[in-house]
Amino acid sequence: MAILERIHLSIIREVDRHGSLTAAAGRLNLTQSALSHSIRKLEEQIGVAVWHREGRSLRPTQAGEWLLAVANRLLPQLTHAEERLRQFAKGERGNMRIGMECHPCYQWLLKIVAPYLDAWPRVDVDVRQKVQFGGIGALFGYDIDLLVTPDPLFKPGLRFEPVFDYEQVLVVGPEHRLRHADHVEAQQVADEVLITYPVPTDRLDIYTRFLTPSGVRPRQHKEIETTDIMLLMVAHGRGVAALPRWMVAELGPRFGVHPVRLGPDGVAKQIFLGYREADAGIDYLRAFVDLALSHRDAVTGMQMA
Repeated sequence: MAILERIHLSIIREVDRHGSLTAAAGRLNLTQSALSHSIRKLEEQIGVAVWHREGRSLRPTQAGEWLLAVANRLLPQLTHAEERLRQFAKGERGNMRIGMECHPCYQWLLKIVAPYLDAWPRVDVDVRQKVQFGGIGALFGYDIDLLVTPDPLFKPGLRFEPVFDYEQVLVVGPEHRLRHADHVEAQQVADEVLITYPVPTDRLDIYTRFLTPSGVRPRQHKEIETTDIMLLMVAHGRGVAALPRWMVAELGPRFGVHPVRLGPDGVAKQIFLGYREADAGIDYLRAFVDLALSHRDAVTGMQMA
């Protein structure tokens, strides 16, 4: 007879989230007495307490902390499995959840999603940008099925495939002194106002791969969330920005801005698609990756022609 059941894990997690038995019981549609009885019976069966009771507050024991870690890992997987089975029962193919860990990647993603939806009419796509800089945890936690990122972290159980190559460049306005330069040196950015997306500097390539190795910082650093506003600021001489060259090629003419190579050799980057190895055999997920790869090959062919 099983001792540990799903309800025990759910109780442990909800008590941790909401801080009391009363709140957890409400979330789980249980009476407080039923919840307390369930955990008390579990403690009797396993021979160890799950919580230290200090007045009305509960503090997990070592065993409770371990059970909480198990709950946080297993419950999302069970929910994911149940959703998949529900989809199979209704004849649906699935809902593919894509996490974004890159602001400019959204523009690239749109080029893949549109033909994918045409090719897979029974699969829905949901793009989640709130997982930024927590994508690995979202994959392991079954919150997303695919992660779009320029900075993969290769972990056991995950697979990353490069699906797009690009160059990171400095973007300058139509009257900027560097607009006709072949490339820019790090020291030339020291007197500039650098405009970037709201991302920590240790995750910005213009810092990690260009400025910081030369011991250079810009005169001022501004953060802007919207690409169009960022390009408008650059076009009106309010600063310079760092963006992928392909994005500047598409949007630059509308704003009159120019790309300049970062250093004589440039800063080469790739976009990766990450997914769980256990999901590698899902046909519609594999089809999305293959479509992204074919788009990469097409773009490479155009650049070489």
